[in-house]
Amino acid sequence: MIPGSAYSAHEALVAPGRSKPQLWRLPLGLGLIAAVSYLLNTIVFSLLLSVSSDSWLTGLAQGATPTAMLLLLGSFGFLTLGADLAARVLQGRTLLSLLGATSLLVQQFLRVSFGLTILAVVLLILPPYDFGAPLRANLGFGLWFSLLPLSLLAVLIQVSAEEVVFRGYMQQALAARFKSAGIWMLVPSALFGLSHYMPVEAGDNAWLICLWAMGFGLLMADLTARAGSLGPAIAVHFFNNIIALLIFASPSSLYGLALYLLPYDLADAAQLRPWLLVDGAMMLTFWLVARLAIRR
Repeated sequence: MIPGSAYSAHEALVAPGRSKPQLWRLPLGLGLIAAVSYLLNTIVFSLLLSVSSDSWLTGLAQGATPTAMLLLLGSFGFLTLGADLAARVLQGRTLLSLLGATSLLVQQFLRVSFGLTILAVVLLILPPYDFGAPLRANLGFGLWFSLLPLSLLAVLIQVSAEEVVFRGYMQQALAARFKSAGIWMLVPSALFGLSHYMPVEAGDNAWLICLWAMGFGLLMADLTARAGSLGPAIAVHFFNNIIALLIFASPSSLYGLALYLLPYDLADAAQLRPWLLVDGAMMLTFWLVARLAIRR
């Protein structure tokens, strides 16, 4: 593992939880997060259905329309509320303490975002590449662009919630109990990977996608421990999901806000698996850019 000194900044995130490090608090907290999210989602969607017909919710589970996607992504905010409640009740800490010092969080988020924007510009001016077959148009550009502010906000809510739960609440609770980075990095990352298990949509590729997500989780865990805030992980996750949800989405699910659809679905082994390697290389590049952006 990387020497502990490389992760000295992590202590600023972990310290507020050291007064209540008992391991039983973590599964209880995760259960509370899940219960709060489920309850609030049930209330909100029941209210929406009570005042409107269910026709506009068509394709909600697949995120097949802009409305469905905005609702799905926005509902991740309930996970953040659940994490805030769990942290207060079980660890005696606040949501802000999970995120890190506000000034550092914002500074690191902006620095990493700037670096990733530069990378995106470089990729745009490199020789063009394709996906082996023509992309399919999804939303018209005018509609896509008009929805972009809401889409970006919804994606930010979604990625922030996942980072708060996995690299915030879970990682920091484990780090308050265990010194080994092998525990507090691997366990949340494995669960993060499992949360991306989609056997219906991905078929035989489902476990490969889980492994990809686990690798992503490990890189975000490393960034968080090096940075002392969730800012870099949120920024990388944000840029990754902008590409995957708003620009080039899979036709299998979660494509309602995308400008284009990929020419293959998640279950297409012949087409998807080579691109998982490309995605892996891009993920490592994003991580390296973020590492450079937060160097002191």
